[in-house]
Amino acid sequence: MATRRPTRNIDFAASMRRFGDQFRGLNPNDPSMWPLAPRFALFIAVVIAVLAALWFVWLTNSNDELEAERAKEVALRVDFQKKVALAANLDLLKKQREQVQQYVTLLEKQLPSKAEMDALLSDINQAGLGRSLQFELFRPGQIVVKDYYAELPIALKVTGRYHDMGAFAADVANLSRIVTLNNLAITPQKDGGLTMDATARTFRYLDPDEQASQRAAAAAAAKGKK
Repeated sequence: MATRRPTRNIDFAASMRRFGDQFRGLNPNDPSMWPLAPRFALFIAVVIAVLAALWFVWLTNSNDELEAERAKEVALRVDFQKKVALAANLDLLKKQREQVQQYVTLLEKQLPSKAEMDALLSDINQAGLGRSLQFELFRPGQIVVKDYYAELPIALKVTGRYHDMGAFAADVANLSRIVTLNNLAITPQKDGGLTMDATARTFRYLDPDEQASQRAAAAAAAKGKK
């Protein structure tokens, strides 16, 4: 037993020396000529380096994706909070919408239709005659068509007393339909009376056919600009 133990130690030490000798004098320019142990060690080192590089790249991409998802989460939370607030106020918004629609309907009722324009012109004329004013000019102009309504200017020239003209303006303002007096100019006359030049403007809503024609004209104009 005592003679065998040194033999094993010598064999192990010799094996370690032979293993270490394989790593000495290696030509770094020609790894194919290296002994088996250095080549295997180089292979393991290359594999570890490649795996480490892939792991680093994967972690970098994962981190970018994580940050993008976190930013997306923040945006979704903000959007969710906004929608929750809107949902909480949905009934109030519906009531406000109904009120706006009622107000728009009320305003539309103050605009005469095409068939009612003649009656409105007669009302303006009667308002002046009712205040003892003399019409020297009452001339409807060219209708100006807008998106949803049409505007009719009326050139007026009346003579009479100052207070009668003021009452006439008040009567026009109190008509059931919208009528405005613009470009007022009052000049004295030799007989002590006054002459008032003005432009009365009234408005009417467009019927469905007129609105369709107006939209088609606007679309054609926009297409022509392109």
